[in-house]
Amino acid sequence: MSFTLRQLQYFVAVAEKGSVIGAAQTMAISQSAVTEAVKNLEADLGVALFERHARGLNITHSGHQFLRHATKILSDVSGARRAFNQAPGETGGRLNVGVTSLMAGYVMSDMLARYRRMNPGVEISAIEDSGEYLEHLLIGGELDVAVMVISNLRDRMALQSEILDVSAFRLWLPLEHKLAARESIGLDDVAREPLIMLNIDEMEEEAVKLLSAFGRKPQVAFRTRSVEAVRSLVATGAGVALLPDLVYRPWSLDGDRIESRDVSGSLPIVQVGVVWRRGLPLTPAARDFISLAQLGQAGRHLRV
Repeated sequence: MSFTLRQLQYFVAVAEKGSVIGAAQTMAISQSAVTEAVKNLEADLGVALFERHARGLNITHSGHQFLRHATKILSDVSGARRAFNQAPGETGGRLNVGVTSLMAGYVMSDMLARYRRMNPGVEISAIEDSGEYLEHLLIGGELDVAVMVISNLRDRMALQSEILDVSAFRLWLPLEHKLAARESIGLDDVAREPLIMLNIDEMEEEAVKLLSAFGRKPQVAFRTRSVEAVRSLVATGAGVALLPDLVYRPWSLDGDRIESRDVSGSLPIVQVGVVWRRGLPLTPAARDFISLAQLGQAGRHLRV
């Protein structure tokens, strides 16, 4: 039996929520329907997609690999449906897009690929830079839109934004770390650990601000602009990291396992969004980009 789109939808929902209950609530269906769909999907693929435990589910290495295919399939289906609502070649012109470093690797590539398929007549120019500089370019009219972390937009009066995703900070730690077995982890526990800092898109500032509230300076073991470096360093026991779920993957490039745990307390929330200059008339190319970004986010939550 071949898998269905509905099975893919339920599988991605479980992967995102980490539990059948969470997926069922998101999809507004019964838990049994989700469980049955995932079970049939695993039988069809011949692999275990999740490891079951008392607190929910952990995605397996095979599940992580298949998740990439599943999300792409669902996104392509959304794009195919949208194609019939727009005449071929209808939108032309030029689109100038800005993106921050973190968003370039985790959001923009898929977004631009879908946009190019839907708008082959649009000439696209993209630039990667800091959020502060992208705001400057948007206000100056040098960029049409930007995809960036919007939690800390500096000039909200001049800029308009649309939230595409919301991601909470969690603790990354190696498989055998002493905190991994704890029922509850507090920020004071994290403050005692050596930290691997990701210093792009204000990630380091958020972590330092959070831990400094305990009156101690964080023990920074390593600073890097590479998320893959953070994964490798955490997996090999060099330290722990506080990063948003948006960039979490359970495996390093060398195949070492990385655990992710909730931390009690008020952790920051990262809002990812598309931003444009307030009051500036949008070109058809820019309007299409914003619409596609919103549609892509709906696809992430499986309304295809």
